[in-house]
Amino acid sequence: MKNIIRCALFAGALFASEAKAQRSLNVNSGHSHNDYHQNIPLLTAYYAGIGSIEADVFLKDGELYVAHDPSEIKTGVTLKKMYLEPLAGFYRQNGNHAYSDSTKRLQLVVDIKKDYVKVLARLIKDLEVYPEVFNSSKNSRAIRIVISGDVPAPADFKNYPDYISFDGRPYTTYTEDQLKRLAMISDDIKNYTPWNGKGNPTTPDLAKLTAVIEKAHQQHKPFRFWATQDSPNTWIVLERLGADWINTDQPDKLKEFYLHRDKLSYTNPVAYPVYTPEYKVDGLQKPVKNVILLIGDGMGLAQIHAGSIANHGQLNMGKIHNIGFSQTAAADAGNTDSAAGGSAMAIGEKTNNRYIGVGPDQKKRTNLVDTLANYGIKSGIISVGDITDATPAVFYAHQTDRSMSSEIAADLLESKVEILVGSNQKSFLKNKDAELMNKLGSKGFKLSTSAADFLKESKGRQLVLLPDSATRPVKDGRGQLLKESLLHSLNMLSANKPGFFVMAEGAQIDYGGHSNDLPYVVTELHDFDKTVEAALRFADQNGETLVVITADHETGGLTLLDASAEKGMISGAFSTNDHTNIMVPVFAYGPGSGEFRGTYPNNELFHKIIKVMDLKNKRKK
Repeated sequence: MKNIIRCALFAGALFASEAKAQRSLNVNSGHSHNDYHQNIPLLTAYYAGIGSIEADVFLKDGELYVAHDPSEIKTGVTLKKMYLEPLAGFYRQNGNHAYSDSTKRLQLVVDIKKDYVKVLARLIKDLEVYPEVFNSSKNSRAIRIVISGDVPAPADFKNYPDYISFDGRPYTTYTEDQLKRLAMISDDIKNYTPWNGKGNPTTPDLAKLTAVIEKAHQQHKPFRFWATQDSPNTWIVLERLGADWINTDQPDKLKEFYLHRDKLSYTNPVAYPVYTPEYKVDGLQKPVKNVILLIGDGMGLAQIHAGSIANHGQLNMGKIHNIGFSQTAAADAGNTDSAAGGSAMAIGEKTNNRYIGVGPDQKKRTNLVDTLANYGIKSGIISVGDITDATPAVFYAHQTDRSMSSEIAADLLESKVEILVGSNQKSFLKNKDAELMNKLGSKGFKLSTSAADFLKESKGRQLVLLPDSATRPVKDGRGQLLKESLLHSLNMLSANKPGFFVMAEGAQIDYGGHSNDLPYVVTELHDFDKTVEAALRFADQNGETLVVITADHETGGLTLLDASAEKGMISGAFSTNDHTNIMVPVFAYGPGSGEFRGTYPNNELFHKIIKVMDLKNKRKK
């Protein structure tokens, strides 16, 4: 009983903190179970870089046939033709290594279904043709031969050549010499747990699983479970338990899982503090003077939850009480891009993908910035990406294709925006219209080409064109550009008595989703959330400001697999490198925030903002 309790405590500790001596696995830790059932036996697993390949064999007419059952035996499908000859060819081709990468290992597990005495005799004869390829006792670089299934008694191991290794069992007692002949120890996971691969095994089962692995490790042998579920969550749990081989029928998927693992997990050791709003005017039905619209481009619920877990369970936006959902479909497709998604919010009408500030009929619509300007309300548009890109562009430009960067930049001449901040200097400074900057100057715009210069300005129209390096990813050192730009814009626009509207975009949450890079996504979301904090603090101090936080769409089809808020650790997988049709949340804080509850099309955000600002009762300028 004491041992069971001790194991349970160990298992719990293992799942609560990093295992001190745990080896990080990779695709070469994969065991291709029943490999001969692959559409392309051997080659699928080999080109994936799998380190252990299993073939079941039967002896018939003096040949070793690869099959799971005698009824499956087919002419020509022999161990020699399917595995030994090709592996010998690879070995020689790679300069006497199993793989071209000499650090990768390979073992061929021959699972004998019956009559091991005759099967081993035939196998040994077949292997004698390739002494340098499969004799691991004389050549450490050789491909190891491991016998499983119907194996000799441990006492008889010594009767076979020393290059033959065996697959042991945890319930068998081995002498020191017999242990030397074991390549690994394996067992059926069902002997320890009915776990189906979802979530984690129960605490008592974790204790049993951990104990059997630990026993093998105490004997200095790697361990493998067979009959495991074949999914990323299972692979994660098995590795955490300490298993050395990952059983799989999907070598390619296991390869993808490990190949991109650095982009599918993220740990934030130290959480940043979050702000708890005052809620003094939150939800009150009173006219709104100012609106701060924060758009996390590509930010869906999974991205938000990943950011929360990575910040040890808290986000600034998580403190907001009034929450709704925005349906993001474009007018011409179920999925939206940022152009159609942003335009819906900016013009109050769904439109086609790629369209910037125009309706499905390609005709210009008056956007939110220009609508509010008619009532003396000044606006600022901020992005930590290309300022001519879709999301910021829809608030000041009108074009039929988001790629028309030069034309989008020139549309600023007709816009009533007060402050524009983002990168892509080229589209303005080297515009098709060589006089564009002079014309913008005549419209009152003051050009700044650095954030530092912008922060020195205190009044007037501002065009802040940053070098592309200034909007590099936050993980590469961008700093708090979004938060600082928002705060300075708020400071400048607050002097406008009729009020202001600011749209600030966390552009690169989307970039991380497109590249299926979870650390990129989470670090950008954290940067965005720190900007949310600045907006909430301003709203509390001002008392007449509504903060709305949403996204134009979700990007990447992110699924979360493993998480620990205690560690700030999150891992996941992506289903696409494109946008999805998943609804995105809408968080609202301040007076009028209750208007944003419920589920509605994304173009309703335009009308809800107009409603809470009570434009019907305001006089046009």
